[in-house]
This record gives sequence, C-alpha cells and structure tokens, in this order.
Amino acid sequence: MDVTRGKNIGKESVAIFPNQLVTLEHLEMFKEELLSRLKNMLDVSSGIAAKKWLKSSDVRKLLGISPGTLQNLRVNGTIPFTKIGGVLYYDYEDIQRIMSANRKHNLLPQQSG
Repeated sequence: MDVTRGKNIGKESVAIFPNQLVTLEHLEMFKEELLSRLKNMLDVSSGIAAKKWLKSSDVRKLLGISPGTLQNLRVNGTIPFTKIGGVLYYDYEDIQRIMSANRKHNLLPQQSG
C-alpha cells in the first residue's frame, strides 16, 4: 500500500492510506485533539472576559466600538463605570447584563397564503 500523506497528531505520526478504515479510536483521538485546540483558542481570545474590571480599551475591543461611542454610552448612562485616578473601569458583568437586556429578536412577518 502507498501512503498518500502523513499527519502529525499530538505526539505520534499517523499514515493515511487510501483504503484505510476509520475506527472509533481514530474518531476519539480526533475529537480530543479538536476540543483541545478549540479550548486553547477560546482561552486566548477570552483573556479580556477573564477580568472582573475592564479598562476602556478592553471594552472598546470587546464591543467593537470607537472611543466616541463608548463616551456616548457613559454620558447617556447606558454603561456604568468607576473612575479612579483618571482611569475608567467597567464591570464585565454589567456589560454582559446590558448586552442581554438590549437583545432584540427579529421575527419574520408571517406570509399570507
């Protein structure tokens, strides 16, 4: 049999043959590797959310908004904040509550038939 390609999965190298059967063990190994990689990606990207208190730059990055928009949200009372020594801090849980409270469900109009 010719090996069509080799893959490195974890610490071991796996040869893939054209007529090879995939076993339950292979699927389990694939699942574990995939879940491990996804967990690592989420851990890296959720570093902001891991903090209780966020600075303005963190909030802007989290919400994808400009400094001016964040200022408007502070001024109109949408986002509560704490100011200590000239630095503004926002509670991550407050931001999550605001996002949930302002969630909109777009219902499609029913078609008459």
